[in-house]
Amino acid sequence: MTTITVNGKQHQVDADPNMPLLWVIRDIIGLTGTKYGCGVAQCGACTVHLNGDAVRSCVTKLSRAAGQQVITIEGLSQNNDHPAQVAWNVENVPQCGYCHSGQIMSAAILLRENSDPSDADIDTAMAGNICRCGTYQRIRKAIHVAAELQRKEAASK
Repeated sequence: MTTITVNGKQHQVDADPNMPLLWVIRDIIGLTGTKYGCGVAQCGACTVHLNGDAVRSCVTKLSRAAGQQVITIEGLSQNNDHPAQVAWNVENVPQCGYCHSGQIMSAAILLRENSDPSDADIDTAMAGNICRCGTYQRIRKAIHVAAELQRKEAASK
């Protein structure tokens, strides 16, 4: 048995320690917001946070997550109100939507580390996330909107 905490809830997982975290999250725990894209950490669709860092869950072993804090798209915010989630809706970013949970999880790390990212900062931070529909301009715009929302939220506190 391996103990992991996903979105603040502890889970006892009876699985091979080498099983990819993606399959634990989706098939064992039942959270399907994290997507399988390529299986080799190249597309970013499976991005989750592990102790505050963005990781590709398709190549992250269950054993690496043992005793750690995992956040999926379902746990990014209580009411889908993280600035990136709000901005994705405001800017109507998704076309097919398949990559966007991973995109948002990567954007959330960028916004945590840089409250006013430039286009170049965004392009660099998001380079590992592929959008098959090519919504990169909308993604970039949404990240700028999210940064502004985040700054306004911080100023109001």
